[in-house]
Amino acid sequence: MDINLECIYCTIKKADSLFSKYENDENEKLKFMKEVFKIISISEKGDTAPYLNTRIMRCLNRKLNLGDIYYEIKKEYNNLLISMQKEILRYIYSSQDKLLTALKYAMVGNFIDFGAMDQVNIEKLKKLIIGAKEQVIDVKEYQGFLQGLKDAKQIAYIVDNAGEIVFDKIFIKVINEIYPDMIVNVIVRGKPVLNDATIVDAKEVGLCEIANVVGNGTDIPGTQLDKINSKSKEIIDNADLIIAKGQGNFETLFGCGKNIYYIFLCKCDLFTKRFNIEKFKGIFVNERNVKDMIGCNHN
Repeated sequence: MDINLECIYCTIKKADSLFSKYENDENEKLKFMKEVFKIISISEKGDTAPYLNTRIMRCLNRKLNLGDIYYEIKKEYNNLLISMQKEILRYIYSSQDKLLTALKYAMVGNFIDFGAMDQVNIEKLKKLIIGAKEQVIDVKEYQGFLQGLKDAKQIAYIVDNAGEIVFDKIFIKVINEIYPDMIVNVIVRGKPVLNDATIVDAKEVGLCEIANVVGNGTDIPGTQLDKINSKSKEIIDNADLIIAKGQGNFETLFGCGKNIYYIFLCKCDLFTKRFNIEKFKGIFVNERNVKDMIGCNHN
């Protein structure tokens, strides 16, 4: 999905905020912001917002040599969600449709996003988790998903953020129990970027114990098919069904034509307008139906 003007404004604001957090020198900040505007100015048609964000984050790291600036935050949210998983599993197994309930928890976990938001309010997160059952899942979309799982021999599950991946692990656990012969391959980011999940996070929350987890080789907060490594591309190409979590994965994958089910919360004004939905409400939609959903909402 091509870069939107609102995404550019948001990217500039994020770059400004992060640089100011680590560097007080106004002259250095001016030099950095000039480079940010240069990066934006040479972006091409077809570039996505996550790819633009990555190029700016690389510039930030070259300037300040910060490394994985979200390391502690990722660890905090991994631990927080791990502390909740037993209670969540009890609720899922006592529900009438454990797969649907697990899907809803995976959806609300997408709130933990330091890319789309400057801060993640833990109390708001807990309220979303408590109210996960209130998230609306389109019945026809869900029935298509069930049929897709029934027919699939292997799926690719593309995760998004640390912390959130605890609920992804739970969702995959439920899928494995219902479809024990299913091969589930999980794709994480190949290098640290924002609070996106990497192999380190997958190991920390036990995801590697229940699925094959592969790093995609890039630091793009999405899944840009022409940038990821050959192993991840092979997994995606060979999958009968793909689950892609988060706005960044949606922005980079939408339009590819694959059998993808997108799961995310609308966390920014652009997405709430695009899907005509309240902020922090969820979207569960197959790639083939996205255009109809967006078109319908803009009539």
